[in-house]
Amino acid sequence: MALLAPTVVWADALTPESGGSPNADQIDSLYKLVLYVALAVFVAVEGMLVYSLVRFRARRGRVAAQIHGNTRLEVGWTLGAGLILVVLTAITFIKLGAIVNPAPAAPAVAAVSEPPAAAGSLRVEVSGQQYLWRFRYPGGVVAYEEMVVPTRTTVLLEIVSEDVAHSWWIPRLGGKADAIPGYTNHTWFRIARAGVFRGQCAELCGRNHADMIAHVRAVTPPQFRAWLDAQRRDIALARSGRDSKRRAP
Repeated sequence: MALLAPTVVWADALTPESGGSPNADQIDSLYKLVLYVALAVFVAVEGMLVYSLVRFRARRGRVAAQIHGNTRLEVGWTLGAGLILVVLTAITFIKLGAIVNPAPAAPAVAAVSEPPAAAGSLRVEVSGQQYLWRFRYPGGVVAYEEMVVPTRTTVLLEIVSEDVAHSWWIPRLGGKADAIPGYTNHTWFRIARAGVFRGQCAELCGRNHADMIAHVRAVTPPQFRAWLDAQRRDIALARSGRDSKRRAP
């Protein structure tokens, strides 16, 4: 049976993806907690239902008792359900801070709708337009479709839209963040090891919505600085070539 259901195949099949960023891990753990509590309640309710169907099934010559409510039972399951909701709500709010706020390496922010300001972190503007993502780095460096970031760095994203509503979503790096025209949304991630994390627009934005993919490639800080310098040189060369053409008779 183990060969029929290998771990790799079933990893994150019923729960959110995780392992890329601390906020994604917190989302995954909270989801699993709610899932396990719901499964326990489901098993208890369905078990009682099956027991009642078997234990009190119709028999020849037996008349069912006519019961008009049970106050203790009704109060008990009402209080029990309320207690479960209160506990889940409290745990959700406790974990929400680690989901919304950047990792300890950077100062925390108050809420996802407020602009984060963290010294020593990397800020990237994510701009969605039909049907691609544009990434603008400090200093004017721009990239398309693939965002390159350094490892062990809190990356603060400012998410905007140039046309219609989009949704930025890299499953292993946290939850979805909408890109809405005229509004700037914020989210973050922090990647520990080098790798490539794939995602795409999660909001139906037109006939070519499926083509609006995105990659985040995490590299070491020295590799990131080298990539950033190469991008700056390419931009400078492109601008100088354009200016020389304009000056040509």
